[in-house]
Amino acid sequence: MISRSTIDQVYETARLEEVIGDFVQLKKSGSNFKGLSPFSDERTPSFMVSPVKQIWKDFSSGKGGNVVAFLMEHEHFTYPEAIKYLAKKYNIEVEETEQSQEQKEQANERESMYLVSEYAGNYFKNILWESELGKAIGLSYFKERSFTEETIKKFGLGYCLDQWDGFTKAALESGYQLEYLEKTGLTIVKEDTANPTGSRKFDRFKGRVMFPIHSLSGRILGFGGRILTNDKKAAKYLNSPESDIYHKSKVLYGIYYAKQAIAKENNCYLVEGYTDVIQFYQRGIHNVVSSSGTALTPEQIRLINRLTKNITVLFDGDAAGLRASLRGIDMILEQGMNVKICTFPEGEDPDSFAKNNDFEDVVLYLQENAKDFIQFKASLLVREASDDPIKRAETVRDIVNSIARIPDRIKKEIYVQECAQIMNISEAVLFNTLAQIGKKDVADAQRQLRQEQKAFDVVKNEEAPKKVDIQYELERKIIEILLLYGNKKEAFEDLVLKENEEGDLILEPESLEIKVYEKIYLDLQEDEIELAQPRFKEIYYKLIETLNTNTEDFSINGFMAGLEQEIVGEISSILMEEERHVLHNWERKDIYPKSKENNISQLVSETILTLRCYLIKKRMESLQDQTREVQEDNREALEEIMNYLQLNKLLSQKLNRVLS
Repeated sequence: MISRSTIDQVYETARLEEVIGDFVQLKKSGSNFKGLSPFSDERTPSFMVSPVKQIWKDFSSGKGGNVVAFLMEHEHFTYPEAIKYLAKKYNIEVEETEQSQEQKEQANERESMYLVSEYAGNYFKNILWESELGKAIGLSYFKERSFTEETIKKFGLGYCLDQWDGFTKAALESGYQLEYLEKTGLTIVKEDTANPTGSRKFDRFKGRVMFPIHSLSGRILGFGGRILTNDKKAAKYLNSPESDIYHKSKVLYGIYYAKQAIAKENNCYLVEGYTDVIQFYQRGIHNVVSSSGTALTPEQIRLINRLTKNITVLFDGDAAGLRASLRGIDMILEQGMNVKICTFPEGEDPDSFAKNNDFEDVVLYLQENAKDFIQFKASLLVREASDDPIKRAETVRDIVNSIARIPDRIKKEIYVQECAQIMNISEAVLFNTLAQIGKKDVADAQRQLRQEQKAFDVVKNEEAPKKVDIQYELERKIIEILLLYGNKKEAFEDLVLKENEEGDLILEPESLEIKVYEKIYLDLQEDEIELAQPRFKEIYYKLIETLNTNTEDFSINGFMAGLEQEIVGEISSILMEEERHVLHNWERKDIYPKSKENNISQLVSETILTLRCYLIKKRMESLQDQTREVQEDNREALEEIMNYLQLNKLLSQKLNRVLS
């Protein structure tokens, strides 16, 4: 268990915008930051971060919370893991008590797989550096690739002994379960009836040098292993199989080490292999990632899109599948990103070029040879088309097909103009072709929509419009006011119910200066009002207690530190709702949303008065139902209804509302 003092120190030290900035490219938006949602596919930012409140809200998925909630949602951390991650980031020493065996056994399946992967990473590193075979075979190979010891340690490279079950035996002896060794793909289990245990166990990466594959936050998800023998039957590179924690299509090798440099340089170099990434990094170019030998996927592109809008794809000088690789370029364009392409001299790849040239020469080469995708594609396809008019026409159509993928209309037009110049063809023809492609895409989309609608019509059931729960909204507003302004002292005009000389009820104003939380608490106590929503009720009493005991140093971040993550999510939704208008840039349209801070006392009074009116109305309806059901003497009930009607009239007048 992590000590309370460590947790408090983590919450006090961690800066939400810094932590989320490691995963999402954030841009200043007033007093907040905004960016693309890391939880859904979108082109318009709907993800808001409030440095003042230290909370975030993703309006596209509805998720929200504090810094710990983000790590738990995005990285699937447990609460203790999120605290440890933040402690490591901010150099905070973690005080914790030893976990009992029972607590270890309660770790969930995904967590068990992460623990096994972490163990494997350390095991392969130790074999590389500590064992004679590891140093003679694995370390020698990495040094032959010109990797320095610092680089080898930085990327956690390792070696798996050329033994059938060396790693598996060591892991089982260390207390790790075979179930999770198999699920992560580190161990292959085969049924064997001749064996007393009924199965045989093999190390998947036997005799290979190891490349750990990390998530954005640095957790080991899987491994890539390279064989060192000339066995033609065995794959040169072998990756961990798909698992609950490793999805090849959603991971980029090196993203953990590159994320800050990508955001800083506002560009990402995309290469093909592990060694390309490592060699570039060692040379001093850190904003580089790899698709790990797999075809580029939309999920991988979106991972980069969170950090930058600019990708430079680096191809080998003699890449045989260069044209096939261009399909990935179209996917990048579809995501609304800017893409450049750079090829190396024949016989060179990113690994060898970075190894054989110094930092300045590599940077200069990339600057001078990175071409805009349209220039690169045109020059490549024109060479293939030669003087054949049919191939030339196909080339033009191929380029226009790529331009059609771009969502931005201005960019489309500029690329059409550029293509017309390069291909020596009129812009009108290209625009007509573009329009034809657009019509076809629209027709295809409409056809698909009609098919989906037909399927939907079979089960469609008209639903009545959802009724607004007035009490829910008012109670939500009370929580919001307490969180934002509970500790502020305000001047209130209180209303005291009195009888005048004629015996009529009147509301007489009385001025007082009091803290917002005290005003709300006293008003609700006086009317004997309890919040109806269980979660709001729980938050309300925790808030009143905290504000009453920590009036001087109350902070939203500190308050949320001791709450369950579900409640933290609810609080972030309440607080960030008012930030939604920031996403729409109303100021650009000369519309200026009114700030609540201008008149807090009025906001408090109106909210409480409205709640009173609503509850009075509910009480009157309840009494009216009773008088209908009971046919006996209803004088008391009717008298009570008349009193409530008079009170409701007075409150409505105070709120300047017309009574129906």
